[in-house]
Amino acid sequence: MNDFTPGMVWLVGAGPGDPELLTRKAERLLVAADVVFYDALVGLNVLALARNARLVSVGKRAGRHSKDQSSINELIVEAAQAGYKVVRLKGGDPSVFGRSMEELAALRNAGIGASICPGITTASAAAASAGVSLSLRGLARRIQFVTAHSRTGDTLDLDWRALADGQSTLAFYMGRSAAGEISRNLLAAGLGKDTPVLIACNVSLPEERLLNTRLDLLALATATIAEDLPTLILVGEAVESSQIGEVIETLNEATHDHP
Repeated sequence: MNDFTPGMVWLVGAGPGDPELLTRKAERLLVAADVVFYDALVGLNVLALARNARLVSVGKRAGRHSKDQSSINELIVEAAQAGYKVVRLKGGDPSVFGRSMEELAALRNAGIGASICPGITTASAAAASAGVSLSLRGLARRIQFVTAHSRTGDTLDLDWRALADGQSTLAFYMGRSAAGEISRNLLAAGLGKDTPVLIACNVSLPEERLLNTRLDLLALATATIAEDLPTLILVGEAVESSQIGEVIETLNEATHDHP
């Protein structure tokens, strides 16, 4: 396929970490790339697929920013203008809290062709690892993705009443340091203290950690499991692991009523 020519940029989703969760297209683009600019959370096993490329870390972690966004944009533009086939490799999906639009705008402003290759977002992978669903008929009709990242010292500027929906699953990305704030605000907005929560760290990797807890214990549970690890927090009835038993019971009742 001739969809990756010199001077072109692909924004590629690296998925949650497990290289086997990459799309086939993402793997093909990595193999073909001359230069790969990658995020801090992209693992070595994923980077190993870019065997012909120069690897450039532009990773950003809370409190340890190595490059600001404008500098990253400039590096990508310069590499493309030099005639390289460029991959901008982002954890998860580039369009879920990945600032993809800023990079696309910089590239298009410079007259550079750019496209997006989506990836599996961490919330989906965490639910899969835990054996639960992000949605559940009759209980969770909506899924809301929320970034819990804010500048140091700032509070999360979110519509907590809108988020405190008992028929919604909330996925808080980068939620470790904000766990206490998430718990307090959702409780104050009306969610019950026993609302199920799943804390997921290092999702899909061999060192993955999962912990089921409840909303009023979120801060304590996160401090116990997360340390300084990349952490996703799922909140809502659908992530309660016991729900599978209730679904089976409902199916059995339906079968009994309609032989």
